[in-house]
Amino acid sequence: MTTPAYTRILLKLSGEALMGDDPYGINRAVIERIVGQVKEVAELGVQVGVVIGGGNIFRGVSQGAAGMDRATADYMGMLATVINALALQDAMNRAGLVARVQSALNIEPVCEPYIRGKAIRYLEEGKIVIFAAGTGNPFFTTDTAAALRGREVEAQIVLKATKVDGVYTADPMKDPSATRYDKLTFDEAFVKNLKVMDATALALCRDQRLPINVFSIFKEGALRRVVMGEPEGTLVHS
Repeated sequence: MTTPAYTRILLKLSGEALMGDDPYGINRAVIERIVGQVKEVAELGVQVGVVIGGGNIFRGVSQGAAGMDRATADYMGMLATVINALALQDAMNRAGLVARVQSALNIEPVCEPYIRGKAIRYLEEGKIVIFAAGTGNPFFTTDTAAALRGREVEAQIVLKATKVDGVYTADPMKDPSATRYDKLTFDEAFVKNLKVMDATALALCRDQRLPINVFSIFKEGALRRVVMGEPEGTLVHS
């Protein structure tokens, strides 16, 4: 296959993916490798939206947040995603891509607010759109933000980039007998309580018939293989 299977994707990156082997923060070499994979698919003509988490930064202050009001802690996490989004935008621009950050929280001196029509126009122009600050509401994860933004901008699939190359019957780091699923239905994921995404995000994708592919962003060329429709990771579908 020489034509991409998807023309518009929503890539979900965890903040932890940016750490590499560091205890917290942003590892420059890791972010450059991730940007390299994004550039590879963008050059195929694929329109790319990105939702990024903030665990790599919030982890560094998590002890101080112990016992904190949940809503306050969630807003801190949203601000952490903005930091990651700006770092990712800078790395993409230096790699020759044109990237824009849109935030669900209104911080216009730093980045523009999320506006659906503008985001779609950017995508159609070939720009990478990085969606920061989650949904802008506490008690919702960036997984839910990825499902929401994916549906809003009419992406054809949500690609969840992790450190693990798919969804397994058990935690492969703890259980060597765990086996990877090539494909799953949404209902199977719910019944088996598999950790694809959080329940809200999974339900939204199921209801909107928006497939999810879970894959490892650290496998060379993995993102390109997913976009080309080749077997990679685990596909969760209706």
